[in-house]
Amino acid sequence: MTHADAWWRGAAIYQIYPRSFADSNGDGIGDLPGVTAHLDHVASLGVDAVWLSPFFASPMADFGYDVADYRAVDPIFGTLADFDALVARAHDLGLKVIIDQVWSHSSDRHAWFADSRSSRAAEHADWYVWADAKADGSPPNNWQSVFGGPAWTWDARRGQYYMHNFLSSQPQLNVRNPAVQDALLDVARFWLDRGVDGFRLDAINFAMHDPALTDNPPAPDTGAPRTRPFDFQLHVHNQSHGDILAFLERIRALMDAYGARFTVAEVGGADAEREMKLFTAPGRRLDSAYGFDFLYADALTPELVRKAMATWPATAETGWPSWAFENHDAPRAVSRWAREDAHDAFARVKMLLLASLRGNIFLYNGEELGLGQVEIPFEALQDPEAIANWPLTLSRDGARTPMPWRRDVAGHGFTTGTPWLPFGDANVARAVDAQDADPSSLLNWTRQLLALRNRHPALRRGAIAWIDAPNGLLAFERVEDERLLCAFNLGGEAVAWEAAGWTPLVSTGTIGDGELGAWSGMIARRD
Repeated sequence: MTHADAWWRGAAIYQIYPRSFADSNGDGIGDLPGVTAHLDHVASLGVDAVWLSPFFASPMADFGYDVADYRAVDPIFGTLADFDALVARAHDLGLKVIIDQVWSHSSDRHAWFADSRSSRAAEHADWYVWADAKADGSPPNNWQSVFGGPAWTWDARRGQYYMHNFLSSQPQLNVRNPAVQDALLDVARFWLDRGVDGFRLDAINFAMHDPALTDNPPAPDTGAPRTRPFDFQLHVHNQSHGDILAFLERIRALMDAYGARFTVAEVGGADAEREMKLFTAPGRRLDSAYGFDFLYADALTPELVRKAMATWPATAETGWPSWAFENHDAPRAVSRWAREDAHDAFARVKMLLLASLRGNIFLYNGEELGLGQVEIPFEALQDPEAIANWPLTLSRDGARTPMPWRRDVAGHGFTTGTPWLPFGDANVARAVDAQDADPSSLLNWTRQLLALRNRHPALRRGAIAWIDAPNGLLAFERVEDERLLCAFNLGGEAVAWEAAGWTPLVSTGTIGDGELGAWSGMIARRD
């Protein structure tokens, strides 16, 4: 199989946040057997793969992104046998399975860190990033953690500071150390041998930093709110070191040895575009990068879409992009981008646009239902970042609320117990069973769109050609052996528009009489 024909090129991938997907044992927390029991729903959407957020052994300080054992399933989620059953069922349904790998840091409960902090002469002494205090006892430099406060914590056992880009309970792995790289690649082999089809590499641009520990310069004041000390710096030294690239090439060599596997990088930050392109150099490094262009945008505009697409031209030197409008860290897109009275109409045109984009597309569980952001009161918050930075940082919990499977039963088909987060009344009304029986629902619209994407190579892999359109409209063609017109009005007012010579394959909203109505769109072919 060539790179151009790989199964993942143009794939639709469905992200499952296991904690919030389906609970099989009544403890109020989703688990792996719950996922397995609902894979038929996922397959019915027409996606190619599922991406599972972390389910590994963890004290859950950051809900699984603090891994205490990379080769174990946390008992909250089940067992390794449960994972194997999930993979087998997914493969039976024709679904690939992608899992997170969190390799820039571990939990402070990991055995490697316990040994590393015990002594400067320990076997794992240099598996984490340690540094001496300054002469006055202060931290080694001015670096700040993403979640708030210095990126350094004093450890009396070592008599040194250890580095952490996130929580103090998430110590930074010394990924520059070849022994650490070898151990992480062994972890990858463990899961590949269990049948996984690929990895999402979490925060991989944090894997290495300037070994001289140079202070970061201050960031200019742009007038944007600064909710954390992290926002006051330019992050030129604490992350994104060029030595990461050689490690990515080792990862690529391992994945190639297993064949038909997929890697996608999570790369955020001010320099993400440049880094994503370096990380996805065709044939040498990772397969794709997970763009942040839409995840925190306040509005969905033609300019935003055109700018994002333009960064990934169809050249031999440029990698293949991946796009998402929502995930477990970002507020629900329809709540960010639409008025409440336009929620349903906007959710439909948003899904139509996502299905039209060049690149891989990610759907976050519940996006196919049009779930909105839920307001979580402070006393019910679980998210450590939101708790630490309340009230300025928007809680990630509002996008992590449980999947409503059944509208009119206690626990809504998610649990027989008390859910770990509230559902939100508006989301309950959008439950799977309510939409499944309604041919005009967003759920069935999503199925229709993904089926169309799968039938037309132009949508899945084709080039993109921009069309001049009136202010407020977005229009482009997707081209591969056929030409398909994709046109969208992402605003709340009708705009004059005549698509002469095109017949819609699918459309939503009001189209015709020389205009494209508010929150309307279509994919069309030549007459």
